[in-house]
Amino acid sequence: MITPTAYGLAIVLDVLVLVIGARFLLSPRAAAAGYGVPAKKDGDAAYLTIKGLRDLSYGLLGLALLVFASARAEAWFMLVVALVPLGDTLVVLRHGGTKAVAFGIHFATAVVVLISAALLFAV
Repeated sequence: MITPTAYGLAIVLDVLVLVIGARFLLSPRAAAAGYGVPAKKDGDAAYLTIKGLRDLSYGLLGLALLVFASARAEAWFMLVVALVPLGDTLVVLRHGGTKAVAFGIHFATAVVVLISAALLFAV
């Protein structure tokens, strides 16, 4: 029972990161607002593109690890990549975002990613 849950959660998280990356590339200002720190009208375009590419890359790498490597490789990836939403929590708090977004979205995401890593290590 743990195997389908572990793989299912990992796939959902990887796909969600792909969607977030695509949103930052296709609708960067709306994506930044959803992230918790709205972008300035006259700047930030390069950074929004970088964020989109980063997220797309992480999502693709996570899916590739599941398909071509192993659950253990994906577990290590999830463990390391949990640093990203933890960092995002701090970014939102330091740059005027709300605690609700920082903890309700980014910190909660980090917790779910760590749960995913634990489930994958248990497979």
